[in-house]
Amino acid sequence: MQVRHHTDLTSYNTFGLAAKAAAFVSLRHAAELRDIIRLPEYRRDTVLWLGGGSNILLSRDYPGLVVHMENKGIRTLSHSDGLVLVEAQAGEIWHDFVLHTVSQGWSGLENLSLIPGTVGASPVQNIGAYGVEVKDLIHSVNCFDLETESFVVLSNAECGFAYRESLFKQAGKGFYVIVSVVFTLKDTFTPNLKYGDVSDAVAKLAEGRAPTAKDVSDAVCAIRQSKLPDPKILGNVGSFFKNPVVSAETAAALLAQYPEMPRYPQPDGSVKLAAGWLIDQCRLKGFQIGGAAVHDKQALVLVNKNRATAEDVYRLAEHIRRVVVEKFQVELSAEPNWLPRPEFYERNTK
Repeated sequence: MQVRHHTDLTSYNTFGLAAKAAAFVSLRHAAELRDIIRLPEYRRDTVLWLGGGSNILLSRDYPGLVVHMENKGIRTLSHSDGLVLVEAQAGEIWHDFVLHTVSQGWSGLENLSLIPGTVGASPVQNIGAYGVEVKDLIHSVNCFDLETESFVVLSNAECGFAYRESLFKQAGKGFYVIVSVVFTLKDTFTPNLKYGDVSDAVAKLAEGRAPTAKDVSDAVCAIRQSKLPDPKILGNVGSFFKNPVVSAETAAALLAQYPEMPRYPQPDGSVKLAAGWLIDQCRLKGFQIGGAAVHDKQALVLVNKNRATAEDVYRLAEHIRRVVVEKFQVELSAEPNWLPRPEFYERNTK
């Protein structure tokens, strides 16, 4: 295991913010975790376990050890009664894994096609798209417990999943390293076409026949590619803001003013709103501060248009948040995490 120092992290974060790691190491096998935690550069409270870098914003050089999760492998654990248990290592690219399941004739993950990042990051954020959240497909998560220095298995219930939340972002943060995830998939297909644009795209692909999981995956990919920039070409972290969840009363009041407002009733009576629509109504598409801009095709995405600095991104996000509050009285929360916590964030939130 080779530890590198002063390693450039620009290509390891999809927004493309310039930063270096004080120390950097690649993890290719879960067993190497025992060696990593004994490195002189290791500090449990400051180590950054890095996957695809699609949900982080680097505010400056990272002062500690960065461990890049590169462990690969997919295996079928069981297949009976129409259900398939499949395990994927944390370093697997999420979209590649989804395509693998679709190619095997398994269904469940097709609506989550083309989401950036790795398999190991999927439970942390409880990724979701087009009517599906990954929590509904996760059977269990295999982790390394940094406190006991042992491997543990957490059930779905133990992961504390909620909308864009999990144990790994809350009480378990800093305690667990996800090494692999086990999913429960089906060998028969029932399409989830709750979103009209997906339903329309699938209908065109199927041309009158019964749609397949591949049809849904292809439709989702086409929609995402038409709206979302490729981070290899234009740096971004995908959806920058979470879709806000408001009370039924708040939603009703907004609907009276904006009858065309997209809304998604939740089981508990609350209503999820579309953050992208709110931002779009504020006419912020294309708005730019420094090198950071709101994407001109999808208002939910902020992009690195011209060598953006971390402070450019922060100022742009704060401007969007303020404008949306002024117009709709709805607070937006950012999805990506600032690492390390930026000095300008502290300065502006005192």
